[in-house]
Amino acid sequence: MKSIQQEFDVVVCGGGLAGFCAAVASARSGAKTCLIQDRPVFGGNSSSEIRVTPHGAANFHAYGRETGIISELLIEERAVNHEKIRENGWTNSVWDMVMYDMAVKTPNLSFHLNTSVNSVQVKDGKLASIKATIANAETELEITGHIFIDCTGDGVVADMAGCEWRWGSEGRDEFNEPHAPLAASSDTMGNSIHFRAKDMGRPVPFKAPDWAVHHEDADFFYKQGRTFYDTESGYWWIEIGVPYNTVYDNENIRHELTRHTLGIWDWMKKRDPLLKEKTANLALDWIGQVPGKRESRRIIGRYFMNEHDIQNRTVFEDEIAYGGWFVDLHTPGGLLAPTAEPASAEGYNETSEYAQKSYCGPYGIPFRIMVSKDISNLMMAGRNVSVTHAALGTVRVMSTTALMGQAAGTGAAYALKNRLDLSDMSGEHIVNLQQTLLRDGCFLPNYKNEDAMDLAKQAVISASSTASIHGVGPDSRDFTFGFRSKAEQEARKKKAEPLTFKRGQWIAIEKGSIETISVCLSNNSDRPQQIAAKIIPVDHIWDYRTDTGAVYAETTLTVPVGKYVWVEWPLNWFDPTVGSRFIQLQLGVNPLVEWHSANTILPGHVSAYDMGNGKMRRYLNDGGTLSYRIAPAQQCYGAANVTSGVTRPQQYTNMWMSDPTHPLEQYVQLQWEQPQSIREIHATFPGHLLQEYHRYEPFYRDPQCPKNYTIEAYTDGQWMTIISVEGNYQRLVKHTLDQAIQTDRIRLTVSATNGDQSAAVYEIRCYS
Repeated sequence: MKSIQQEFDVVVCGGGLAGFCAAVASARSGAKTCLIQDRPVFGGNSSSEIRVTPHGAANFHAYGRETGIISELLIEERAVNHEKIRENGWTNSVWDMVMYDMAVKTPNLSFHLNTSVNSVQVKDGKLASIKATIANAETELEITGHIFIDCTGDGVVADMAGCEWRWGSEGRDEFNEPHAPLAASSDTMGNSIHFRAKDMGRPVPFKAPDWAVHHEDADFFYKQGRTFYDTESGYWWIEIGVPYNTVYDNENIRHELTRHTLGIWDWMKKRDPLLKEKTANLALDWIGQVPGKRESRRIIGRYFMNEHDIQNRTVFEDEIAYGGWFVDLHTPGGLLAPTAEPASAEGYNETSEYAQKSYCGPYGIPFRIMVSKDISNLMMAGRNVSVTHAALGTVRVMSTTALMGQAAGTGAAYALKNRLDLSDMSGEHIVNLQQTLLRDGCFLPNYKNEDAMDLAKQAVISASSTASIHGVGPDSRDFTFGFRSKAEQEARKKKAEPLTFKRGQWIAIEKGSIETISVCLSNNSDRPQQIAAKIIPVDHIWDYRTDTGAVYAETTLTVPVGKYVWVEWPLNWFDPTVGSRFIQLQLGVNPLVEWHSANTILPGHVSAYDMGNGKMRRYLNDGGTLSYRIAPAQQCYGAANVTSGVTRPQQYTNMWMSDPTHPLEQYVQLQWEQPQSIREIHATFPGHLLQEYHRYEPFYRDPQCPKNYTIEAYTDGQWMTIISVEGNYQRLVKHTLDQAIQTDRIRLTVSATNGDQSAAVYEIRCYS
């Protein structure tokens, strides 16, 4: 056996999305970093070995998609990958290579693949080193470090180091969590494998081996929540946990899952009355043999986050990430249990009592759940963080764990640079960490850019033009198909949208003044109909209260008989105390009246509907814009938004957008009273926020994102180009000049987008 000794500042164990983002973030922050992964590829559950597409907040919240390193990766993958995305089973090696490429290109980052941690050494309450073996290389590594981050999912390193951990569910009596069982239990969510099928264009027979599970009863699937939502890829419900231990019995689980997968495919091909014809030409192309895990050890940290923190959106001083997936607690036995995961078992009823109590977020996540209480230099990121079983139901999804990973890596590097113990990361140090994460493209629901070093915040902002918002309707034209595919737009035109629940449209206003609002409705009865309407203030686009405690205006609209009728509401509302903000235009219930979606989406203008119990949820698949008109036109995309401190719609649109009737080129300009010394310029562009990653097409480049742009500086009485870029599709761009330039104004000019008619920018930062 060959032995190698190495020393690093930060050692990250586990190369899933949490560990990968932790390692890249640490290395980018200047720490000498090592990433250890026990598989031949990065990505963990998202890799081509397991093939689960990353999920996150955007699946339930418009503009909730995670940004930062995870966004860079997913934008790059869509831009270069020919493969469609399915729910599970379709991830290919392009994704593996996107991650590998980033790892190779990241300075200060070393990594070992196919390498498993075997033992750890602890001295005086600190983790001193780990020992690991490189498979098929007869090589043992001894790696010392100053800070270790356990991203193994199973908490392998923390367990070896003697950390306290929890397994299973807390009882209702401990925290009184809505989703906690009455009695504590050792039950965990199970592991899954997936499959992929291929259409051969001709009938393909299938014969299951005699050791496969044999199915004869359709009720096992159709009455127990195991739905066949796709015929060419695997299902999350091919899952087994209890009575097996998800760590020690992993190989037994893999074998049992393989038996079940073959048996399920046999059922689909030969006996299912609905699927026999659909699967006739399909052949099994791939079956996973690495189970994807949902739950095992949860390491106790310096704070133990529970479901109340999530449901109440607790504001933490040390907020470093956010989540927004629902409280998704799978039935522990999986295929061996009487029913599948509760939401599926009740047919994904979006207004049931279960749906109401499990819908949550976006909520903040504190730094302290990633810091071990027992080992002073050990952190966790991923599904092994310090949360209850109920809270794990939402924080465990991969896009959320990627955010925690980036925060952990950035925090570790910051602590080392400033010679701090992890327990010292509070007060001004957490503020600095938050500002670093924001600068690196992350989003925090309760914090914004307040970086004193950002010179842009001192500038006066102007632009060549600004979009005026009059509203949009069913016949609005979207030339780019950027938010919805052409097929989706056509299908949406034909979709019935009766007001069976209260429905709200968020509208950005520049000041408290509205003369008229009109809505496009259809009255499908034979007589005029009445519909209640009101305008209420909302705190932000995820303020889902049906009643926010105030009403700006209300009325009853009379809807004449007919299709696509514009019904006008003459408000003549004026309130000088109301400034730039979102309001909600809310219509009441009348099933005979339809409120139609627009055929395009105004950035930031979301919609939601009443799911019951005073709570709303995103309308349809994307929370897109409903048809409305407003007068006077609102100037809600002004140039000043580029220094609002927030890089997505939230309390306001937070974006400059040029007038689409003016041809590109269009620019936004920053000007100072005195010349500034500028060395770095950062820009955050729009796109890749509205929907979750798996809704984007192959080779996708978001139409809103600037493709070709220049940055100019005004020096010696003339404009000089200092940066010129062609072919961009990334959201966050950072430019460092060879040497600082002295100027009292700069200008970012967009000459081409990836399809949109308007130039748009969320944020510009300047540093000396």
